[in-house]
Amino acid sequence: MKTIIEMRDISWVRDGKTLLQDVDWSVEEHQHWAILGLNGSGKTTLLNMLNGYQWPTTGRISVLGQTFGEVDVRELRRSIGWVSSSLQEKLYVNEKAENLVVSGKFASIGLYEQPTDEDYEKARSLMEQLQCAHLYNRTYQTCSQGEKQKLLIARALMASPKLLILDEATNGLDFISREALLSSIEWLSQQPDAPHMIYVTHHTEEILPIFSHTLLLRRGEVFAAGPTREVLQDDHLSAFFEMPVELTWRHDRAWLAKR
Repeated sequence: MKTIIEMRDISWVRDGKTLLQDVDWSVEEHQHWAILGLNGSGKTTLLNMLNGYQWPTTGRISVLGQTFGEVDVRELRRSIGWVSSSLQEKLYVNEKAENLVVSGKFASIGLYEQPTDEDYEKARSLMEQLQCAHLYNRTYQTCSQGEKQKLLIARALMASPKLLILDEATNGLDFISREALLSSIEWLSQQPDAPHMIYVTHHTEEILPIFSHTLLLRRGEVFAAGPTREVLQDDHLSAFFEMPVELTWRHDRAWLAKR
């Protein structure tokens, strides 16, 4: 089985504070993972390391078979799609939706190279598949939060990534928009050329059945990792959140409540 992500003995220390400690985590081929953790758990640091924006104080990282320190991470990033609400702050608000999507091919904020007709055809196709083709020729700032997130996913898919990281993709969405976006993510996972997906969230109910495995991250350490149904259990999560909770499974999704 091919290893998609391998992190071994990862620690990250800054200004005397340990933000990640002794992290061991592997993602194998055909697996989609969810990462669950509260604010300050180290999720952002972990993602920055996967993208080569931060380097561990100790340990070894391999992504898509490429070991950091032995590969040009700028080239590796072309195979990694990253969708984050923080990215929205960096985008040009007057950018046309289709140009925003096409810019994903070049991993740039804005377009500085001349796209081809084929690029725009692919962008339109992705927008149709994600049910946001009606945004074609609209400016980014006129789109709703849910529409913006779909455009960011389409943008991430322009380069046909092998790994797609969805970082709190439903942040700020109402229930209807959230479920629509989750449906798009589920549809994407079922495509023959679907990338391996990492879904980062605060909420157990957002962990769709497609996410076969879940990593619990707390205070910079791996609290638990493994098959989702084994990890998402009352006793595990009560210890994880340090308060008594109980799960109710509905439609293969785990809904959490305080006991």
